Amino acid sequence: MELHEALTQISEIRHQMARAEVFRGYRALPVAFSGVLAVTAAFAQAAFLPDPEVRIPEYLVLWVGTAVVSGLAAGSEMLWRTRGPASWLRREITWLAVEQFLPCLAAGALMTLVLVRSAPESLWMLPGLWQILFSLGVFASCRLLPRATFGVAIFYLVSGLASLAFARGEAAFSPWAMGAPFGVGQWFAAVVLYRTLECRDDQP
Repeated sequence: MELHEALTQISEIRHQMARAEVFRGYRALPVAFSGVLAVTAAFAQAAFLPDPEVRIPEYLVLWVGTAVVSGLAAGSEMLWRTRGPASWLRREITWLAVEQFLPCLAAGALMTLVLVRSAPESLWMLPGLWQILFSLGVFASCRLLPRATFGVAIFYLVSGLASLAFARGEAAFSPWAMGAPFGVGQWFAAVVLYRTLECRDDQP
């Protein structure tokens, strides 16, 4: 029993140490790359999908696929940085960061599925709702990230609300309702990460 309690206490101590650390697994380059992907996807939609309201499957494939590629780029960088025998704290804080962001991704996926199957007339709200859910994921992660990340979360929340207010009617499913917010937002996040983490890491 004493051994079990000791191991539990050690695990709790490690978890608390991870919470006290600043997460450095998000890097500026993959985040900026995801912004480039968002703008590229917007141009692709404008060129090859001029009527997304009647081609919802193709619209979802484009934007969900863009999100998956962006996630893989960021995830591969995070996993690479957890390598090494002395990186237990990095692994602990990485899983903590994933746990904080994962609920918003799951909620977004389930919400999209429900709207597609049960309320297709409401699909025009997807860009705004995706941005709002993404902002909630950033808000949840702020405790592990630099303070300036709070501004990124505010940006996505405001852009999502603006999309719900204005990207409707003829503007519904506009490629820039997704491309502009996620392009600018991810570049904003990349600048925050570079200036607050990577520049300091490079200093002697």
